[in-house]
Formats: sequence, structure tokens, C-alpha cells
Amino acid sequence: MNKILDPCCGSRMFWFDKNCPGVEFCDNRELSDTLCDGRKLEVKPDVKMDFRDMKFAKGSYKLVVFDPPHMNSLGKNSWMAKKYGVLGETWRDDLRKGFSECFRVLEDGGVLVFKWNESDIKVREVLELVGYKPLFGHKSGKLMKTHWITFMKSAEFVQIANHSHQTKPGSESNPGMALPKSSNVGIGFNPAGDTSLNLKKPHPKGGEE
Repeated sequence: MNKILDPCCGSRMFWFDKNCPGVEFCDNRELSDTLCDGRKLEVKPDVKMDFRDMKFAKGSYKLVVFDPPHMNSLGKNSWMAKKYGVLGETWRDDLRKGFSECFRVLEDGGVLVFKWNESDIKVREVLELVGYKPLFGHKSGKLMKTHWITFMKSAEFVQIANHSHQTKPGSESNPGMALPKSSNVGIGFNPAGDTSLNLKKPHPKGGEE
């Protein structure tokens, strides 16, 4: 049984071993083409599927690598679209569903590694859709627009709005990666679709219900 999932594998560009054992390579496309620079592009997933509706059981994987399309301003037949895929007008809802599915198929304590390039959409807009606090991350690329961000499926890292006792991300007592300024990140969203997390709602007068 594979323990690692790549639900948007594309041509498996960042994998050292493009046939790495133990990895389920998935994509919603199958493609064989030649790019403008003459390089061959092969998208051949093990499983063809939509990341918004994965056909895997809850808690199936220890690690998920989520690298969805990140641009919404490409022509569908452009070489960039062929290489990376394209987001549609419903990208917020699509990504929200994708994150929910990624956390659903992760086991408790499992890790999600998220890759995003903010050439079209700022990473802070995407983090609002996740429902979990990012633990740590790293910027890369010539323009430093590619973000690698790590999450863990654990109740203590679920992002729920308006906790009166919650330390502000990026403060001295919580020096981790600062989240978007909005206080309603992940509000009303159980990212794992998982009642076992026993999430508690913030009480309007402080504390928890």
C-alpha cells in the first residue's frame, strides 16, 4: 500500500525518482507533447482523478504533496498551461475542496507539503482556504515567488477564528510563519471532514463551548 500521495503530479518535475516506490502519482490529465524549447512533456499518472474528489479512503496516507495549478491567466493551449495546468474562475472553491480532500486522506499526524507560486495569486489568499495553520515554509526560485509550506493533520493546528486566547502568528511568543491578517481563516471549515478531531467552537464571551 502506497503511503505517499501526489494528487497533482503533472510531469513529476520536482521528484528525484519519478517512479519513486511507495508514491501514488495522480493527475486529472494524461498528456504527451513537445514544449516550445523542444523538451518532451509526459503527464502519465498512476491514477487519473480530480483532486477535489479523491477516491481514496480516509486516513490512507502518511504524506501528501499538493502542487495544484497556480495560474489563472493562461491560455488553455499555452505551453505553461500544458506544463502546470490552469485554474478556473472557481479556483477558491476548487482549492478549498482540494485541501479538504488532502487532509481527509491523511492519517492523524500525517504531513501535507504544499507548493505554490504566487505569480498570479498571492499565497496569503490561498492560506485562507486551508483550515490548518502552516508550521514552517521556504521561498525559492529566481524571484522568490515559489513557496513550500508544511502542515500537519492535528487538532492543535486547526485554524479556528476568534479564539480570545490565541497568540497572534508572528509575535514574540509565536514566531512562526505569519498568516494572513484576516481573523477568519478557516472559519466554519473542518478541513479533514473528520469528527474525530473534536473541534470546539469559540464562545462569544471567551473560552470554549
